[in-house]
Amino acid sequence: MPGRLRARAAYLALALGTIAVGLAVHLGGEALGRTTRDVVGDALWATMVAWWVGAVAPGAGLRTRAAIALGLCFAVEVSQLHHAAALDALRATRAGHLVLGSGFDPRDLAAYAAGVAAAVLLERAVIRRRRRRAAVPELATPPSPPRSAPG
Repeated sequence: MPGRLRARAAYLALALGTIAVGLAVHLGGEALGRTTRDVVGDALWATMVAWWVGAVAPGAGLRTRAAIALGLCFAVEVSQLHHAAALDALRATRAGHLVLGSGFDPRDLAAYAAGVAAAVLLERAVIRRRRRRAAVPELATPPSPPRSAPG
């Protein structure tokens, strides 16, 4: 699988996994309490946006992708200050509420920053680990099986 296609698949898998965790928090996270559940859910939503940006533009630099993801998250939050009948009707649906939110809350901006930062930190950790493995040949490739003598 070529590099960009492999990266797209990895980001897609991360996005889908983050969606699953986010839905679990949203639908079954009563033990967290409402405020914690909302903040964690918003951070996970931003992390998911970061993964989608990676899937769309895997060749873009990490900082660029993080800035785009954070910009998208902030734009969606600020859009909640605008109320039009069609937009509010969409926000009233479960999917619309999960994707677009319902009301502006400045606290969400901090949660989005934390979520994008978490994605950046995770990706940097993976990059560092790959570089370390590549620097140590025994870790980079598994040993070849012994060759049998011709005969």
